Amino acid sequence: MRRLSFRLALGFLGIALAVAPARGQNREHQQMMADIRMLQEDTAQLRALLGTLAQTLHGIQSSLDAQGDDLRRGFANQQLQIDSVATGVRVVREKVDENNVRVSSLTQEVEALRMAIPMMGAPLTDLAVDPETGLPLNPDLAPPSAPVNPGISPRRLYDTAFTDYTTGQWALSIQGFEAYISTFPRSQLADDAQFFIGQNYYADGKFREAADAFEQVVSSYPDGDMVAEALYKQGLTLERLDQIDLARETFQTVVREHPDDNMANLAQQALDRLD
Repeated sequence: MRRLSFRLALGFLGIALAVAPARGQNREHQQMMADIRMLQEDTAQLRALLGTLAQTLHGIQSSLDAQGDDLRRGFANQQLQIDSVATGVRVVREKVDENNVRVSSLTQEVEALRMAIPMMGAPLTDLAVDPETGLPLNPDLAPPSAPVNPGISPRRLYDTAFTDYTTGQWALSIQGFEAYISTFPRSQLADDAQFFIGQNYYADGKFREAADAFEQVVSSYPDGDMVAEALYKQGLTLERLDQIDLARETFQTVVREHPDDNMANLAQQALDRLD
């Protein structure tokens, strides 16, 4: 009986010893499962937070895109306004230049008409002839002179001389341009008129007179826009007169002093031909 009790006690002790580690392992397992659940919950929270951040970033990106579109449209509108203003300024400047040309032309025509009006004769209150005897009352008072021909406008006078040049009437053209220069010496086309005097002489084969006329353009109108072309034509004229050295010097002057003018290229070609 004692042996049986002892054996049973040993069995119970073995069972208790066997159950104790199992219970410990079960606690560890439960703790691990709890930790895993906590990690899963943290992971879910992080995923939710990342989703919220992604939506926020998407909203910010959309806002930035909208602002960028607004800025681009604003810049485009400003550029259109700037282009419109620039176009308006250009149109106004062209109108002003056109008006200046018209005013200058009208001024010249008024001056031409003023010069064409004859001097007034004696006042109407002073009788030049005695109505009874027919003799002059005052020998110093001469009868009014006959009216002169009406003055021609500068533009018409210039165009007439130029038409004579284009039709080969060189003598008439020279007379017309000389009349233009003497009547309107301060005109913007005075240097052009002097240049075409040289052109008429050159076309007529009078190279000595042509060279002198082109030289007159350079000396009388040094600030005009015909200087470079007059020098080039003077070089051609001197070449026709077999004055090669002077012609070469003239072409060199064109290249040196007027490098941006089209005549500089022609002058350089002439120099290459003479070398």
